Amino acid sequence: MLQLKWYRGSNKLSSSMNEDESFFITANNLMFYKEDEHMAFVPTTELHDYTLHGLLKRNAERLPDNDSIVAPEFDVCWSWAELDRRTDVIARGFYAMGLRKGDHVAIWSTNTPEWILTQFAASKIGAVLVTVNTNYKQFELNYQLNQSDTKMLIMTKGIKDNDYISHITTLVPTLATETGEINCKQLPCLKRVFIIDEVDNKPMGIQNFSELYQAAETVPQSTIDEITASVNTHDTINMQYTSGTTGFPKGVMLTHYNIGNNGQFMGDCMKFTENDRLLIVVPMFHCFGVILGMMSCLTHCTTIVLMDHYNPIREMEILVKTRCTAVHGVPTMFIGMLEHPDFDKFDFSLLRTGIMAGSPCPIKTMQDVTGKMHLSELVITYGQTECSPGMTMSRTDDSLELRCTTVGRLLPQTEGKIIDAETGEELPVNTPGEIITRGYHLMKGYYKMPEATRAAIDEDGWLHTGDIGTVDEDGNFRITGRLKDMIIRGGENIYPRELEEFLYTHPQVRDVQVVGLPDEKYGEEVCACVILREGAVATETELIEFVKKGLSKFKAPRYVILMDEFPMTASGKIQKFKLRETGIDVLNLQTAANIETA
Repeated sequence: MLQLKWYRGSNKLSSSMNEDESFFITANNLMFYKEDEHMAFVPTTELHDYTLHGLLKRNAERLPDNDSIVAPEFDVCWSWAELDRRTDVIARGFYAMGLRKGDHVAIWSTNTPEWILTQFAASKIGAVLVTVNTNYKQFELNYQLNQSDTKMLIMTKGIKDNDYISHITTLVPTLATETGEINCKQLPCLKRVFIIDEVDNKPMGIQNFSELYQAAETVPQSTIDEITASVNTHDTINMQYTSGTTGFPKGVMLTHYNIGNNGQFMGDCMKFTENDRLLIVVPMFHCFGVILGMMSCLTHCTTIVLMDHYNPIREMEILVKTRCTAVHGVPTMFIGMLEHPDFDKFDFSLLRTGIMAGSPCPIKTMQDVTGKMHLSELVITYGQTECSPGMTMSRTDDSLELRCTTVGRLLPQTEGKIIDAETGEELPVNTPGEIITRGYHLMKGYYKMPEATRAAIDEDGWLHTGDIGTVDEDGNFRITGRLKDMIIRGGENIYPRELEEFLYTHPQVRDVQVVGLPDEKYGEEVCACVILREGAVATETELIEFVKKGLSKFKAPRYVILMDEFPMTASGKIQKFKLRETGIDVLNLQTAANIETA
């Protein structure tokens, strides 16, 4: 049972209660009792029938005036009661615009307050939130909106030089001239597009997000309440797109039960309470932002401090200005702050905890962050989108050495073991093998991809991660490599097959293999090994620019190595590990290759 302490000094103690009387709340199995001046959460090992909107309603009722979202860049500071009220309105607006239970609404935005409004409003009407990578361009957007059967798109005008309006109007030309519902052969399910920003001369078919507030007036709250009551904790609430080394991205279907309980256990491991304030600057379209971030706050009444996108000096300013006690980030983000010339001007003494994850964590970086940024209780977690995403996590009271050299122990209610990938047999401690996991946290499946789902989760319910690791006598896991050859660059997952498929469309390319090479700053960098067509001429720079123009810039290779042939096995299989070794030697990356990571 999740236990909360309700202290005497709170002005929210019911006036009908006697001062010495303890009381219980049955909703979500929460128990409060009085003791001092604030409310604190005691870790639980039990699973709960959480829904996102149920957790929000609970927070709004018990701590209505506490900060839920603080977003200085947007001049927003909403209490839990205000967030609950606003999401009721947006839910009615969604309904008025044709969104129904089970429909899919995509969000293509940086970390804006509207991102969170959209998530909770979708939950209240039983819709599924489809998260879109902010780096996506037209090719990737077209695939995801089609594959996900998205009915409504919420978006910003873009980020940096990535013009979202241009991409969507190219896909849906009628947006420039027609209003009302969309009817587009290329995106047959898409009916509405809303833009969060105020934009001059926007296409007339793109509606302002603010119109949802007006549309809400036509729908009674009772209509939404009836739908909300019918939402089941095992209904899909999020679709996060990911992929392996073959095929295109897959929609991972995650339920309220998946992400609510995973957020609960994550927050427990960080000892979150309503007195903590977590800065979420990692993207919300990743599980890192929405589950390790938002959900761990929601389950513990912890304040969400929202930052639009990463900028090291701005992040340090917001951490101090908003009095944050916690911050998440990939190693690159922490390195950017540590190495900033103004780092010593900031007082980080209020910081306590957070998560470093997303890519291999250099041990020296972990040590610097825990010491120089006062993050003495910083932890590391491991998992993947398919398991909501956390499988293991270190604890705040683990030794620094343990938090630096392992990814922690299994979370509650989570099974995990190391097996021989060939035989399926469980391996002894400290023996490398494939990591597999089973439990409440496993995805419902890949959307419209039953065969891919069966390939990922075996008949006994074990998710095969494709990662290689070990587990010691105390249950601490270490990651030593990957069976899959996915590249993780600064927290971004890059899938070689997708990049290879795109490079194959270059007229001068005959064959291409993409591998990850070690990098001191980003963990890994992309290297494209290319064989040109006979007589063809193309430079490394030309091929890199070709990718940048067609795909998200973060997917563009840093290195291109032109080759005459690829190393092969006797059976004709390409040996990617040898390509990686060649890249390290040719580009003199031995120093980066020798960096020790957890």
